[in-house]
Amino acid sequence: MNTSPSLGAIAASALLAFTFALPAQAQSGPSLKPVTVAKGLSNPWAVAFLPDGRMLVTEKPGRLRIVAADGKVGEPVAGLPAISTGGQCGLLDVVLDPQFASNQRIWFTFAEPASAGQAGNSTALARARLVGNALQDVRTVFSQQPKVESRHHCGSRIVFGRDGTLWLGLGDRFSRMADAQTLDNHMGKIVRIDADGKAPADNPYLKTAGARPELWSIGHRNIQGMAMNPATGDLWASEHGPQGGDEVNIARAGRNYGWPAITYGRNYGTGTRIGDEGPKDGIEMPLRHWVPTSVAPSGMVFLTSDRYPGWKGNLFMGTLRGQALIRLSVDGNTIAGEQRLLDTLGHRIRDVRQGPDGWLYVLTDGNEGELIRLETAAR
Repeated sequence: MNTSPSLGAIAASALLAFTFALPAQAQSGPSLKPVTVAKGLSNPWAVAFLPDGRMLVTEKPGRLRIVAADGKVGEPVAGLPAISTGGQCGLLDVVLDPQFASNQRIWFTFAEPASAGQAGNSTALARARLVGNALQDVRTVFSQQPKVESRHHCGSRIVFGRDGTLWLGLGDRFSRMADAQTLDNHMGKIVRIDADGKAPADNPYLKTAGARPELWSIGHRNIQGMAMNPATGDLWASEHGPQGGDEVNIARAGRNYGWPAITYGRNYGTGTRIGDEGPKDGIEMPLRHWVPTSVAPSGMVFLTSDRYPGWKGNLFMGTLRGQALIRLSVDGNTIAGEQRLLDTLGHRIRDVRQGPDGWLYVLTDGNEGELIRLETAAR
C-alpha cells in the first residue's frame, strides 16, 4: 500500500507553513467599517473617480455608468463601441487620463468583436472624451491580435506610467495558452503603448525579428490586476492561475513570467501538472503565489494616503474566489506579509481603488454588485 502523502496534502502543508510564517505586524492595523456607496450594479468591473466627486463604473455586460456622490446610479453612458459580451468578456477596465481636467479623456478596455461576417473577439483599448452622459471622439488605439473564438481570459487592466505611456495587461484567451511563450502575438502578455497606440522607442522587443513591437513582458495567463508602485515606478501585476498558482509579480521589460511552461498551478479537476514549477533560467518566479487553492486575484492598488494607520505603502488586492480583500505588506521589492480583510462580507471583490478622499473603495461582483467605501471604525 502506498503511504506517501498526496500532492494535495504536501501543497496544503506548504501553504500552512507559509501562512504561519508571516510576521505578526502583517496582522495588525485599523478595524474597517464598510459603507455602501452605491448598489444595484450589474457585474461591475472597474471604478474611476471624476474630479467633481462622481464616479465612473463599468458593467461587464457592456454598460458604463456615472454614479453620483450621493450614490445614485445614472443611466448608461451613450457612445460606447460594439462590445462582445459573455463569459469573462465585455466592458472591463476604465481609467481617467492624467490630463483629464483639460482634455476630458477616459480610457477603457473591452472585448472587441470581429468584423462583420467573421468570428471571434479580442481585448481592445479605446479612448474617448466624456461629455455630459455621452462619449465623443471614440477611438480604438489598440486591439489584441489575433482575434479568437473565446469568452475567457480577456484580462485586463490599464496603468499609466510616469512617462505617459500605458501598460495593458492581457489574458491568453484560455484556448491559446501556448501563445503566451511566443512573440508573434499578444496572448498572455503585457503591452506598452503611447497615447496613439504606437510602440515606444524603448520597448524591449521593438527590434526583435518577428515580435510584436508593443510587447513589454510575456508568459502571463490572465491578468486582472495591475498597479504602479508609487515609490519606485515599477509595474506590479496579479494573474489568475488555473487550479492554484495565482501570482503577484513585478512586471519588468523583456522578462518572461513562465506560463504555461513554469507554473505552480494544476489542471482543473485532475490536479495533474501543467508545466514545471521552476525555478528555471530565464524565467521570473513570482513574488507571491497561492496553492493549492486559487484566490482569483482582481483589481489592485498601492495605498498612498494616511487614512489607515500603519498601512501606507501596502498593496491591496481584491479576490473573487477568495471573497476577501488581501493586504500585502511590501518591503522594497518583496512581500513581507499578508492579511485577509472583508472576508466576512461573503462577496467576490472585483476591483479596489483609492479615492480622492484617501479611502479605499471596492466593487463587489454579481448581478447586484455594490460600490463600498472602507472607513475605519473605533476598536
